[in-house]
Amino acid sequence: MKTIYNKLLFFLLLLPLSVLAQATLEGKVVDSKSNQPLPGVNVVVQGTQSGVSTDLDGNFKIGKLKNGDVLVFSYVGYKSQSIEFKGQKNVAVSMEEDSNTLQEVVVQVGYGSVKKKDATGAVSVLGVKDFNKGAMVSTDNLLQGRVAGVTINAGGGAPGTNPVIRIRGGSSLNASNDPLIVVDNFPISNATNTGSTSFLASLNPNDIESISVLKDASATAIYGSRASNGVILITTKKGGKKLSVDFNSQYGSGSLVRKVDVFNGNEFRNLVAAQFPGEVGKLGTANTDWQDEIYRRTDFIDSNLSLRGNLFGKVPSRLSIGNTYQEGLRLTNKFNRNTISTTLMPSFFNDHLKIRVNANYTMENNRFADGVEGSAITFDPTQPVYDAASPFGGFFEYRNGNLLTPNVQRNPVAQLMLTYDTGRNHRLFGNVETEYKFHFFPSMKAVVNVGFDESNGERTRLVPRDIAASGPINVNDLYGVNEFSERTIRTKLFDSYLSYNKKINDLNIDAQAGYSYQVYQASQFFTRNILQPNYNAIGSENDIETDNVLIGLFARAVFNYKDKYLLTANFRRDGSSRFSENNRWLNTPGLAFAWKIKEDFFQSYSKLSDLKLRLGWGVTGQQNIDDERARNFYLQQYNVGNNTNQIFFGGSSFPIAISSPYNPDLKWEQTTTYNVGLDYGFFNNRLNGAIDVFYKITDDLISNVAFADGSNFTNRGWANVGSLSTKGIEVALNYDVIKSNNLNWNLAFNVSTFERNIESLSNGDDILRGDAGAGTGSTALIDRVGYTPGSFFVYKQLYDGAGRPIEGAFADLNGDGIINGTDRYVYMNGDPDVTFGLASSFNYKNFDFNFNMRASLGNRVYNAVNATRAQYNLIRNNGVLSNLPNNVQSTDFTNTPDVFLSDLYVENGSFLRMDNITMGYTFPKWLDGKASLRVFTGMQNAFIITKYSGIDPEINGGIDNTIYPRQRSILFGVNMKF
Repeated sequence: MKTIYNKLLFFLLLLPLSVLAQATLEGKVVDSKSNQPLPGVNVVVQGTQSGVSTDLDGNFKIGKLKNGDVLVFSYVGYKSQSIEFKGQKNVAVSMEEDSNTLQEVVVQVGYGSVKKKDATGAVSVLGVKDFNKGAMVSTDNLLQGRVAGVTINAGGGAPGTNPVIRIRGGSSLNASNDPLIVVDNFPISNATNTGSTSFLASLNPNDIESISVLKDASATAIYGSRASNGVILITTKKGGKKLSVDFNSQYGSGSLVRKVDVFNGNEFRNLVAAQFPGEVGKLGTANTDWQDEIYRRTDFIDSNLSLRGNLFGKVPSRLSIGNTYQEGLRLTNKFNRNTISTTLMPSFFNDHLKIRVNANYTMENNRFADGVEGSAITFDPTQPVYDAASPFGGFFEYRNGNLLTPNVQRNPVAQLMLTYDTGRNHRLFGNVETEYKFHFFPSMKAVVNVGFDESNGERTRLVPRDIAASGPINVNDLYGVNEFSERTIRTKLFDSYLSYNKKINDLNIDAQAGYSYQVYQASQFFTRNILQPNYNAIGSENDIETDNVLIGLFARAVFNYKDKYLLTANFRRDGSSRFSENNRWLNTPGLAFAWKIKEDFFQSYSKLSDLKLRLGWGVTGQQNIDDERARNFYLQQYNVGNNTNQIFFGGSSFPIAISSPYNPDLKWEQTTTYNVGLDYGFFNNRLNGAIDVFYKITDDLISNVAFADGSNFTNRGWANVGSLSTKGIEVALNYDVIKSNNLNWNLAFNVSTFERNIESLSNGDDILRGDAGAGTGSTALIDRVGYTPGSFFVYKQLYDGAGRPIEGAFADLNGDGIINGTDRYVYMNGDPDVTFGLASSFNYKNFDFNFNMRASLGNRVYNAVNATRAQYNLIRNNGVLSNLPNNVQSTDFTNTPDVFLSDLYVENGSFLRMDNITMGYTFPKWLDGKASLRVFTGMQNAFIITKYSGIDPEINGGIDNTIYPRQRSILFGVNMKF
C-alpha cells in the first residue's frame, strides 16, 4: 500500500510539469512554387484526433503540443509533410504539388460539387493562379483564351464594354447565345442596364476565387431553360480565421496602336488635283490627322483593399473595397467603378448548420463617347480642328456665315468635346444560402438559397443649344439635346433542395432534388429630347415591363462504383412566362458516364498516370430573346396612341388602341448535345489535359422572320423556324515543363474547332441581315440552309489580265445574261476554322514572368470601311470634300453602289494576339517578415500579327464598319499582403 501511495504522489508531482511542458505553435503554409498562402491545409498531431486547418492566408495556430510530437500537414493536390515539434514558437511550411492527387480538386457543377477526377461532363476550372494577369477591368478578362471552346470578344476597346462570350459557338440563330452566369450559386441577369457599360463590369475581378465553365448538356442540363449556351460558375473569395490584409494597386498608360490608312493633307491635295481639279479651291491649308485628334493617351488606375478574418472569433468574414478608373481612347470616354463586397460564413451546432451570406454593391460612373470614327476617316485633312471665328464653340464647321452647310459630315472633335453623355448605375446583388445537415440523418442535408439583384441606372445626354454642330437641326435652327432616362432591373431567386450522400459498400451515391423560382422585373422612364420643337406632341414615357418568371423542378443523382465507374443522371422541368400555357413547360434530361480506363488496362504502364473516358448526352432549353419587345410576343397586347395617334368623331379626338404583333405558337428552342471526352495524364500528371468531341443540334429555332402580308400586325416577327447543328473538337493541355524548388515553368495550351450549319428553315426561306453600311437594305450576311449562320452574301468579283479588279464586273452565276441580286452567292463566314490559347507561367525563386496569347485562324471579315468609302466619287460630298481610305489606289473604283457587295472586301481575319505580358518580383519577408510585397510591370495588348488591312480583325458579327480601337497599355503595380 505504501508503494502505491509513493507512486501516486510521484505522479501528482509530475503532472504540473507535464502540463507546463505543453506549448503552442504558430506558422504559415505556402505553395513552394508561387509562395502564395494555402488555405484549408490540415495540421494534425500524428496518432491523435487533435488538429486545425489553415485560414485563407495560410496561417495556423495549434496548442497542447509536447516535445517530440509530430505534426502532419496535408492538403488536396499537395505532398504531405511531417515536422517534429521541438519547442519552436513559429514554423514556415512550404508544400509541393503532388500531380497524382491534383485531380482531387473540387469543382462546382450547379446545386452541388464534384471532385475533378470524378467529373463526368465537359467542365473546365480556373483558379486565382490560372487567371490572366494585367488590366483586368471586367470578369471576362480573367479567362480570355484560357478555356478550350470558349471565345470572348469585346468587339473593340471601349472601357468596361459588354463582351460577347460564346461557348462552343453558341446554340441559337437569332435568340440569345450568351451563357448563363452564376455567381455564388445565384444566376444573374445578363441585361446591361441604363448608365452601365456591361453587366459583368459590376463584378470586381479581384473578388473572384474561381471560375468553372460547364460546356456540355450532361453538365448544364441541371440548369435547364437557361443552359443551351453553357454555364459559367463564378465563386468569390471567402473569409479566414485570422486577420489578414491585402492591398493591390496598378497604374497603366495607354495609347493608340493602329489607324485606318487614309490620305494625309498633302496626299489629299494631290489626289483632288488629279481626280477633280475643279475642286482644288475648296482645299484648306492645314494638315490634320483627324484620327489622332479624336484619340488621346489614357490613364488606368485600379486599387483594391481586402480584409479577411474571423469576426467575433466565430464568423469567417471578408470585406473588399475597390476602385477602378479607366479612360477610353476617345477624348471624353471614362469608366469609373467603385465596389464593396462582403462575405460572412457562420456555422452552428458543430457545423450542422452553415450559413453563407454574400453581398456586393457596385456604383458605375461613365461618360460615354459617340462613335465618331466614320467622320474622322472622311473629314477633309486640309481643314483645321478649330476656327476662332466659328459661332459653333470655336470649332471648324462647314458653314455659310452662321448657317451650317446641310448634309455634310460634322467636326468629330467638336462632337466629342461638346456632347455630355453621362451615366450612373447602382447595383446591389447577393444571396443568403443556408445548409442544414440533419442530426438524425447525417447523410441528408437541406439547402435554401435566397438571392436578390437590383440595378438602378440613369443616363443624361446634353448637347448645348446653338453651339455644337453635332446637335439636332431643324430648318437650320439648332436646338440641341436634353434627354434623360432611367431604368430599374430586379431579379429575385428562391432555391430549395435536399442533398443525399451515402456510401454503401463499393457504391457511393450523391443525389439532389429541389425547386427553383426566379423572377425578372424591369421598369423604365425616359423623357426623350425635351428641346424638340414638337415635344408637346411626343412627351415622355414610363414603362413597366411584364415580369419574366421561371419555375423549375430538378433532380440529379451521381453513382460512383469502386471509384472506377461513374454515372450521372439529371432531370429538370422548367416553365417560362414567355410562352403560352400550351407551350410553357419543357423537360430537360441529361445522362453522363465515365470510366477510369487506366485501372483496368494500363496499371502496369507507369508513364500513364490518368486515363478516363467520358460519354454525355443531354437536352437544354432556350427562352431568352434579346429584343425587349419580344419578351411577351406570344401574347396579344394593345398600345394606346399619343397625341399624334388619334381618331376624330364629331369634332372630338379619341386615342386609338393598336394591337402589337404577336405569335401565340411561339415555343422553346431545344438543344440536344452529345459529348465524348478523354481525360489524360502522363508522368505523374506532369502532362495532363482533356480531349472532347461534341455534336449538338438545336430545334425550333427562335428567329425574327418575315410574316406573310396581312397575316399579322407587322411584316416581321418572332417565330420557330428550323434547326441548327454544331460539331467540334477541343483539346486542352497543361504541362509542367520545369518543376523544381527554385525554378518552375508551366505551359497551358488549348485548341478548338467547330462548325455550325443551318439544317432547316421555315419554307427554306433565306434570312438577310448584317448592315453593310451603304444605306437602307444593304445587307451583307445571309442565313441559308446548308451554310453557316451569318455567311457573307456577295457578288463574285471579276479581274483583268493584270489581276486588278474590274469595277462593277461580277460573274453571272445563274447564266441569265443579267447581273442582279440573283447572282449573289454565299462566300465564307466570320467563324474561325480553329482557335488557340497559350499561357505561360515562369518562376525563378522570387522572380515571375507570365504571358498569354490567342490565335484565330480562318475567320473572315467584311471590310465595310473600304467597301463603302474607298471610291473616288466620294471625294465630292454635297459641296465639300471628303477623305478616302488609301485602299482606293489598289482598285481605282469610282462608284460605291457598283462595288460595295463585292467578295473583294471579304478579307482574311486570322490573327495572333499577345494579350498580356507581366513580370514581377516578390519580397516574401517585407517589413521584417510581417508582410510580403510583389512589384510588377507589364503590357496589355502587346502586339497582333494579321494580314487584315483594317484596324483590328477581332470584331463581332463579321462586318467591320469602324470599331473602337483597342489601346496598348504599359502597366506598373504592387501586391501587398499583411
